[in-house]
Amino acid sequence: MNVDKDYDLICVGGGIMSATLALLVKTLKPDLKVLILERLSAVGLESSAAWNNAGTGHSALCELNYTPENEDGSINCEKAFKICKQFEVSKQFWSYLVNKNLIDSPEDFIKPVPHYSWVKGKENSEYLKSRFKALKNHFMFQDMEFTTGIKKMSEWFPLIMEDRSDDEIMAATRIERGAEMNFGVLTKKLFEILETKYNTPVHCNEEVLDIDPDEEVEWSVEVKNLKTDRKLYLDAKHVFIGAGGGSLLLLQKVEIEEKEGYGGFPVSGEWLVCKNKAIINQHYAKVYSKAGIGDPPMSTPHLDTRFINGKRELLFGPFAGFSPKFLKEGSYFDLASSIKSDNIKPMLGAFWDNLPLTKYLIEQVTASHEDRMDDLRKFVKNAKSEDWEILVAGQRVQIIKKDEYEKGVLQFGTEVVRSKNGSITALLGASPGASTATSIMLEVFEIAFPEIVNSEKGKRLLKDIVPVWKEELTPELFKETLENSKKALKL
Repeated sequence: MNVDKDYDLICVGGGIMSATLALLVKTLKPDLKVLILERLSAVGLESSAAWNNAGTGHSALCELNYTPENEDGSINCEKAFKICKQFEVSKQFWSYLVNKNLIDSPEDFIKPVPHYSWVKGKENSEYLKSRFKALKNHFMFQDMEFTTGIKKMSEWFPLIMEDRSDDEIMAATRIERGAEMNFGVLTKKLFEILETKYNTPVHCNEEVLDIDPDEEVEWSVEVKNLKTDRKLYLDAKHVFIGAGGGSLLLLQKVEIEEKEGYGGFPVSGEWLVCKNKAIINQHYAKVYSKAGIGDPPMSTPHLDTRFINGKRELLFGPFAGFSPKFLKEGSYFDLASSIKSDNIKPMLGAFWDNLPLTKYLIEQVTASHEDRMDDLRKFVKNAKSEDWEILVAGQRVQIIKKDEYEKGVLQFGTEVVRSKNGSITALLGASPGASTATSIMLEVFEIAFPEIVNSEKGKRLLKDIVPVWKEELTPELFKETLENSKKALKL
């Protein structure tokens, strides 16, 4: 590759996170030298790829794991409020790019698809009603509808309601403004802006082997070309590790104490994909239900309308699996090589405390096609095995970290690990990652370049790009935000 040797920022990984961070940096400070390195042959092929990603615009409109029930029966809505705002921040950034004529055809990556929650049984129905009442009082969720009526649900998602009897106890909520996302397409569009408008190179087939401190700058990055075996050493003032499941393995090589104690638990995913066009056309919705008792949050079943490679699709899942790989295109030795002296105790502790997860994964791995079809039939009663096929989705690595008692905790979600001076950052974890990429990368941007973000010019530009980022949302501001993104993104 034809490269300079000195950079202000090197991003490791060619996914939605690196694309978002690099574009934010170049928008605010175009003269900074930024380089993106990707080990695969093109960008957006791992966690950001459409088949490897749930595709839900995660805004807590339908995902029940973001609104857990407290011991007293009340509903904890804090995570839902946070995630809903984060997705609106992402929509603002994309809207800004559309309004500046940097992105055309936003419908290529975002489409309006209603979001529903649907549960069965008396206890679950009471929970959903309590959730509805708790959320409905907040202006971000005031458009939510609730029903226990068979007729109304038949209008909302007819495929699921086929052959239901009147004595079945069910409940559902609906918000019409839900979004279906193709993050693979969006990632490619963002990198296209970086290359054409900002002359920011994206080099593929380049694997980062190590990141070492350097006396003259902050970091020396060792890079190997996977086609030619050529090695380079590049200097960078800042490094961002956004390599999905591969981030942990690289972070462990970096000489900073903040990495100590972190481990990872890999989980693979699978979808049932419908092959029958007539059935696909009967369902236009994202319908999320509740995870089974003792099942992890990642197992929340959903029946989703998707748009992938220009085609309307229908997916059900996710079904979890186990592979020791940390990336879909990773190594079977990833998990073993991630075990170090500083994280073996937390990892063993997390394993011991999460035996139900291990049991769940064993059940998932050993499940047959007919077993998975039986799960689908809880949603679509008359689903025929020949109409559906299994598709292997992406790899995710859940975070394991020490708690205050030095035990290991398995953590769902994402986390930014940073050096004291902010010159190196790494993103660990999974969902709801891609949907909240703009908020997370704004956090990384501020850690790495506080002098840019907090300058008068930086504040002014960010107010234009993402007006609600650090603002306290009011009903009026939220309504204005929704209208602006609805118009720009053709929602």
